Amino acid sequence: MVVRRQKRNRKYLGTRRWGVGNIKNARGAGDRGGVGRAGARKHKFTYMTSKARELMHKKGFHPWNRKRLDEMTLSQINSMLHSNGGKQEIELRNCKVLSNGSLSKPITIKAAGFSKAATEKIKAAGGEAIVIE
Repeated sequence: MVVRRQKRNRKYLGTRRWGVGNIKNARGAGDRGGVGRAGARKHKFTYMTSKARELMHKKGFHPWNRKRLDEMTLSQINSMLHSNGGKQEIELRNCKVLSNGSLSKPITIKAAGFSKAATEKIKAAGGEAIVIE
């Protein structure tokens, strides 16, 4: 079957801005609608303010290969002690131990990082805080 195409309209080809009336009606960037960054102050900006507020006012370069450490509190470690049985050593890779809570037993904790207060509480309970890389 033959593909039929509509003939191109060449009637207004030489005019400046056909289809918009006067030239001042299509003068600025507001004429381009949603092409690229055009319209960023209108509909796209309202999307950012309502649904993607965390993307606003971000500056700088964020390395793609930098890993963030997970957070683990002393109260979570204490509950792990009771559920695991009598283990005296816990290894937490890619975790930083925070000082929220307390320890009931002396334990050796190996983690990627410790807060100052967490190391003090671990040593006060009779345990060790060992930093691994």
